Formats: sequence, structure tokens, C-alpha cells
Amino acid sequence: MEEQKDLRYYAKVHSIESFGTLDGPGIRFVLFLQGCSLKCKYCHNRDTWDINGGEYKSLDDIYNKIKKYKNYIKNGGVTVTGGEPLLQYQFLIELFTKLKKQGIHTCIDTSGMVALTDKIKELIELTDLFLLDIKHIDSKKCKNLVGFSNEKELAFAKYLSNIGKHMWIRQVLIPGITDNKDDLIKLKEFISTLNTVDKIEILPYHTLGKYKWKDLGLPYELEDIPTATDDDINNAKAILGI
Repeated sequence: MEEQKDLRYYAKVHSIESFGTLDGPGIRFVLFLQGCSLKCKYCHNRDTWDINGGEYKSLDDIYNKIKKYKNYIKNGGVTVTGGEPLLQYQFLIELFTKLKKQGIHTCIDTSGMVALTDKIKELIELTDLFLLDIKHIDSKKCKNLVGFSNEKELAFAKYLSNIGKHMWIRQVLIPGITDNKDDLIKLKEFISTLNTVDKIEILPYHTLGKYKWKDLGLPYELEDIPTATDDDINNAKAILGI
């Protein structure tokens, strides 16, 4: 049996990317944490769901790795993604406290589908930027797609806006699922109520992670859904006005 760790000083880690360019501004050290409570049918990191997967890494180990790359990420920073990084908030509070003392930019890639507890709010204060993935603007369609309705993530977005925290809004464009014109108009209307959105990203649905479902012996429900084309993306951007 694996030894129980103090979750303030140890994280369950899936993988690390030293020179990320897709997860926030500049060159970034990207930490992929293990564990996710959502059940996104299109997930390309299906192997990150199990919180018992991955391996424990200590706070000192991760912090020291980041410091080695400090000169390379001086115009970027550290992004924590997953999985759902907010599940390991205790560790991130400790890590981000150390990073902020070093003047390192902090970013979390999240669905925002968590309760706004005091500890989550403490972590939010230590975070410079959120990459907030709006799963679906329609609550019922959201529940069908990821297993949960969207109330918590929309409330999370409003909270970030109300306290002046910067965010990028992201949505995966899945043909026939998240590309409905009326839904995109509702998404645009919701985003217009937020004061701190620096960027809106439409990410094309792809099947590059489908093999991970197969390797785990799991059915891939979106087998018949085509990948999103450039035209699909451009149409969505036109509706959103970006």
C-alpha cells in the first residue's frame, strides 16, 4: 500500500513539460497534476482521471526543478493543469506561495467546477491568471457532456471577475455538441458580463487522445464525431466576435 503523504507538501503528478508555449503567455513550466472528478467525453488525457495514478512528487522537488528553468520562463511562468489541479489545492497554495516570493507568474488551467471555499479563495489570490475552460454554456448539455451541470464553473468565472482576477476563456469546439449558434451566442452574452477576460480561445476538438481510452479498455463515446475544421473554428469565432 502506498504511504499516505501530507498533501500540502506532496502532489500526485502525471507529467511535466519544461518549455510549454500553449498554456498561458510566454514560455512556461507546465505541471500536469493527476486526478479529475469530471467525465468529459472528449478528454484527451483520460489517463489523468484516477487520483491514485501518477506518482508523488515533493514540493521541494518540483520547486527546485522550476528554479532551474527560471531564466527560460522569465517572460512566462508556471502553469498547473491536469486533470483538475484545484483538487490538489493544498499543495498549490504552498507551491504558489514560494513562486510568488520569487516573482514567478502563476497560472491554473481549470474547469472551475469546485466550491468556492476559503482555501480555494486563498489559492485564487496566489494565482495571476486562470485558463478557464467553459465546458458548455447550456447546463443540461454540459451535464451530458462532462457529468456535471455548469453552475459552479459559471459562478467561478463571476467570482474571478468580481475580484479582478485575469482569465482566458476557453471552449473546445465539438461539431454537433458545442458549436450550436444559439449556444455560442449565449456564451458570448455570458462572457460580456465578465470584466477581466483577456482572451477567448476556441480549441478544435481532435481525437489524438482516443488511443488512451482504448489502452484503458474504455469505450470512446464520440467515435463518430468528426474533428473540428478551420471553417468550424472560424464560424464560431465570427459568432463570438473574436
